[in-house]
Amino acid sequence: MDGSAWLSMRLIVEQLHQNGHEIVLVAPETNLFLKSGKNFTIKTYPVPYKDEHVDALMETFGKDRFVEQPFLNVVISLYESLALALQMLFQSCESLLSNKELIRYLEKSQFDAILTEPVGICGTIVAEYLSLPSVFFLRGFPCDLRSKATQCPSPHSYVPGMFTSNTDHMTFTQRVQNLLHSTLALRACIALYSPFEQLASEFLQKEVTVHNLLDQGSVWLMRLDFVFEYPRPVMPNMVFVGGLNCAETKHLSQVCTFCLPFINTGPNHDMGTQECEVQPSFFHP
Repeated sequence: MDGSAWLSMRLIVEQLHQNGHEIVLVAPETNLFLKSGKNFTIKTYPVPYKDEHVDALMETFGKDRFVEQPFLNVVISLYESLALALQMLFQSCESLLSNKELIRYLEKSQFDAILTEPVGICGTIVAEYLSLPSVFFLRGFPCDLRSKATQCPSPHSYVPGMFTSNTDHMTFTQRVQNLLHSTLALRACIALYSPFEQLASEFLQKEVTVHNLLDQGSVWLMRLDFVFEYPRPVMPNMVFVGGLNCAETKHLSQVCTFCLPFINTGPNHDMGTQECEVQPSFFHP
């Protein structure tokens, strides 16, 4: 959990603290924004990468997102970026699960639930190990694992794939592209997440898959809003919290910032002479 996900989750953590809950944040020593705070206790663990590796990953992941590219280039670029990100997340997860002292602390703490971003999978592995309900907090998966895990219908003819630039009104060609993109992305995710499956199986001492781990999500808090998203089916345990990090508005002062006269003409008038009544109208933005 780091980056933009943490910037949004921090608001939930603050509210949980105000409601009297005790929060423990588990984070790698090398991160972007995860620092000590008064609303939570932070437990860190060493990882084999440095700050410059994280910065390089962020630059690589974002440099092609705003450049218009051919469809095939988009798929290849997405696969390469996802591979780099998951490689670092795997190193972080491997370091966490091999930290016996920290795992022992988590076992003894007797938590009630785990709030995690499931793209990195590691939080779901820990939740399964501790037999705790998990609450997922995410923007979305780069492939269709979210729909598969929640058994949520996701028809390719109407639900555009991530980074495809399609809408919910697609031509036949765009629907074919959307189907190919979703199929390739799903197969790529299965391949890229296979190291996590092996790691989880060894740690949990039983055979598990990514789908098994994601199936355990009790509630999915989606950083989405239909104001900006295209219509799509959702399941009852998927809650949209897209406006969570929007600041609360303050009451506006009663000051006229724009005045526009409305001209009302009487019923008895002609093109030559008009009797008009001018009334000021005040606009309060």
